[in-house]
Amino acid sequence: MQIPEYYNPVAREIAQALVDGFNRHYRLFRATSQQAKPLFEAADWQGVQNLVRERIQFYDERVHETVQRLKHQFHADLLDDEIWQQAKLYFIGLLTNHKQPELAETFFNSVFTRILHRDYFNNDFIFIRPAISTEYIESDPPSYRSYYPKQRGLRRTLRQIVADFGWRRPFANLSRDLARVIRAVDEFCGQRWPQAEANLQIQLLSSAFYRNKSAYIFGKVVNGGQVYPFAVPVLHDADGRLYLDTVLLEPWRIGVLFSFSRAYFLVDMAVPSGYVQFLRAMLPTKTKAELYTMLGLQKQGKNTFYRDFMQHLQHSGDQFTVAPGIRGLVMLVFTLPSYPYVFKLIKDVFGGPKEVDRATVKAKYQLVKRHDRVGRMADTLEFSNVAFPKARFSGELLDELHRHAVLSLEEGDDSIVIKHLYIERRMKPLNLYLMNCDEAEKERVVREYGDAIKDLAAANIFPGDMLFKNFGVTRYGRVIFYDYDEIEYMTDCRFRRIPPAPNPEMEMSGEVWYPVARGDVFPEEFGTFLLGDALVRRVFLKYHRDLLDVAFWQHKQQRIRDGFIEDFYPYPVELRFCHRYAVRSRA
Repeated sequence: MQIPEYYNPVAREIAQALVDGFNRHYRLFRATSQQAKPLFEAADWQGVQNLVRERIQFYDERVHETVQRLKHQFHADLLDDEIWQQAKLYFIGLLTNHKQPELAETFFNSVFTRILHRDYFNNDFIFIRPAISTEYIESDPPSYRSYYPKQRGLRRTLRQIVADFGWRRPFANLSRDLARVIRAVDEFCGQRWPQAEANLQIQLLSSAFYRNKSAYIFGKVVNGGQVYPFAVPVLHDADGRLYLDTVLLEPWRIGVLFSFSRAYFLVDMAVPSGYVQFLRAMLPTKTKAELYTMLGLQKQGKNTFYRDFMQHLQHSGDQFTVAPGIRGLVMLVFTLPSYPYVFKLIKDVFGGPKEVDRATVKAKYQLVKRHDRVGRMADTLEFSNVAFPKARFSGELLDELHRHAVLSLEEGDDSIVIKHLYIERRMKPLNLYLMNCDEAEKERVVREYGDAIKDLAAANIFPGDMLFKNFGVTRYGRVIFYDYDEIEYMTDCRFRRIPPAPNPEMEMSGEVWYPVARGDVFPEEFGTFLLGDALVRRVFLKYHRDLLDVAFWQHKQQRIRDGFIEDFYPYPVELRFCHRYAVRSRA
């Protein structure tokens, strides 16, 4: 694309203002991510969580600032089309040597779409397609480091790898931990290591990844034409010293660390596309959208997801249909069978005894995005004014939309625009899963269901409506909560015992004889509406009887109020070295 001979200097100034706005955003984003390392070393776990929450707001704040600058300085909403087209061309020129060009293009789109009507949402005005390649962008420091164990020996190389992350806290016993890493790799390879090729090297992403109470080392071994990914979590022991907790060697287990049911990582990245490319080589089943999102760049994740989705629509022919399962009272949910996501919009009128409104539901979803999801709540991508081809909607879905969400629609001859929409990865509703699995699997997922509730409680989340239909089973078999309209902070609830009835007649009447205030929760009642199935009841009482006791909930509340932050491991505890290679005392 070339700048036309005639140009308006305002276009150049607008392009520079947009670049300035983005640069300020990424400078603050990166500075915040850099704070994770000292907070990890200081064991300031609340500080780490606060960083993740605060960073989520940065993007929208910088977009708003830039929109206001363009309106006040250039009267942006009154400019003609040619100026905007020229501004885009100048903007592309300013990104020639930029370190984050794909993020800057997304920032341009975000500002533009807040100023002009969606009739302008095409590639003449915004970046429907990327304009700048992210391949081979040089980074200082480099995105990854390479080590050569044939030259220095494996143990010395591994020790150097850990040292190069520059943690100031001492390790409790690094020699022991490295020996355990080597032992675990030996066992994974069946004691038969592949023959070392001339190019044998260990490649490590230069920055550690921080989340909750852990730091993670991500890397891969390159040997000949083979690539072996790995991840190593680094934790604090009871004395505040560091240790390597385990080594994850299976790509799918490493992929779980990047699940949307977990909080975003804090990572210091000069060139984020370099990190995404490295991670995709480790985890080929993860999309760019998923990786950008989990690196804390959720707007880039949304943009990439939408491009992928539009591409999928062009190369598929199935219809959007109402999602299977019990219809919700608050959300209307539909899906495209060929695409592994569900689409959720808020109904115009809520059914049943719901006491929430649209603003409350949106606030609950925002709460989940900002909160530590501890592997038990699905993150969502939130969109506005999404256009769908009308011909791809089934008749049943169109009827549902017209009955329950007409205020959220703009319907044309060929398209349907949904004004506000949530998109999340599709799961099998737990109630349907329980109806179609064998007895052994039913026992496993009921235990998982109780574990999910306990994990949420430890993270200061009370689900509210704990019916099985509000939980889903992921492709990895984990039980995840995904219905947020009734969630509350644990610390905002009042967990009570049901007081004795004043007389036997009152107890037998089925009427409530005790006052119930907003926020009151009676755990004794959970069994009544959850445990109708005999097998479910037996398993639940075997593993999770304490969930029916008010003392469990009050104890969790007190720990939260005392500032205690639980440990959550995104891998089986059996893989932790302290369990796997525990030293057994002699009799």
